[in-house]
Amino acid sequence: MVDDEKVIAQSLAVLLRQSGFLAESFINPLEALTEAASTPPDLLISDVMMPEMSGVELAIKLRAFHPDCKILLFSGQAATADLLRAAREQGHDFELLLKPVHPADLLAAIKRVVPPENAEE
Repeated sequence: MVDDEKVIAQSLAVLLRQSGFLAESFINPLEALTEAASTPPDLLISDVMMPEMSGVELAIKLRAFHPDCKILLFSGQAATADLLRAAREQGHDFELLLKPVHPADLLAAIKRVVPPENAEE
């Protein structure tokens, strides 16, 4: 879970853990990318608009090293559409959730992209 707003990142990671997933939160996408190098994630959930690197850039970089990683992005900003369009032109198709993301919507999106066997029992 990556969001430059600490409360959002931590809250959504707690929600995921309570729902049976192993989840970590990051407020800096560069730190998330560094952690992913040593602990490959099954799923990246990231805000799109962040200061250090956009969530789209993070997703593309992560997929370069971990092509099986599932991606969910969320944003509340209109500029997101241009970033996603550019990513699609490069062959990347990421699902976008709109902020504020309701916990039930987040969990439903995760179920669409992550097989149930990846959830912790």
